[in-house]
Amino acid sequence: MSLEFEKPILELETKISELKHLSESGDVNLKDEITKLENKLTKLILDCYSKLGAWEKTQLSRHPSRPYTLDYLPHICTNFMELHGDRTFADDPAIVGGIGRIGRRPVMILGHQKGRSTKEKVKRNFGMPRPEGYRKAKRLMNMAQRFDMPLITFIDTPGAYPGIGAEERGQSLAIAESIETMTQLNVPIISVVIGEGGSGGALAIGVSDKILMMQYSIYSVISPESCSSILWKGPEKAQEAAKSLKLTAKDVFDLGIADEIIEEPLGGAHKNHLESAKRIKKSIKEQLNILIDQKPEERLALRYQKFRNIGFYSEN
Repeated sequence: MSLEFEKPILELETKISELKHLSESGDVNLKDEITKLENKLTKLILDCYSKLGAWEKTQLSRHPSRPYTLDYLPHICTNFMELHGDRTFADDPAIVGGIGRIGRRPVMILGHQKGRSTKEKVKRNFGMPRPEGYRKAKRLMNMAQRFDMPLITFIDTPGAYPGIGAEERGQSLAIAESIETMTQLNVPIISVVIGEGGSGGALAIGVSDKILMMQYSIYSVISPESCSSILWKGPEKAQEAAKSLKLTAKDVFDLGIADEIIEEPLGGAHKNHLESAKRIKKSIKEQLNILIDQKPEERLALRYQKFRNIGFYSEN
């Protein structure tokens, strides 16, 4: 599946692939022609992606081939052992978590997880956690504190699940308790927005010392479609809403919320999962080295001030 603005790129990629197949068959040497087209493809991608607006970046953040948390983990950490259950009601597959190592350092990892096949999408509830997901997250956060392990979170959700059952089991309380827990952890916390960062469902695992965003990820209080439905009584103006929400990585960085933008491979993270994982791992290690040198009380004070400053304004 390709997005509308990707179609010219896909057509050229298909042509290059066909020429490579002909050349490899031995019938004709097309090496020079292939090289010219590959150069043309690179220029086309650079030109196309330099003109992307907020809506196109929103589409990219949701790209069906974009890597999810479990796609990244084998390339970012070793010896990952997933832990399950909230010890209260159930295990929520929309949030995955467990212990692993980044280099030689043990870390606790949490992340939203979407599905690819129809069956897995239903199982993971399209990456929208229920209360038991956030209670599992809280349990693992407290475990990270007990064993003095840095906490790494991967954010990729349209938002917390708003179903009746979730509300009956205390969705808002579970999110609030998760946020409260993160504000009090003594260990270093790094969050990486790898796709969508939607509303309280994202913030529940995003109260961090450092917030990193992939180049084509988004972070917002509400989705463009929902914003459009509230303001204009329908989803038709989602593109206008996306622009107004200031949800792109550059917008969030300029507002002082994100601390770093991780550049994606040419054409987006969905084009090269491995290279994307390498870049995320490099940034996490660099930020961890800075945070570990800080005293716990200093980290807590800076974390508190970081979030107190979000949305602050003064009137003349």
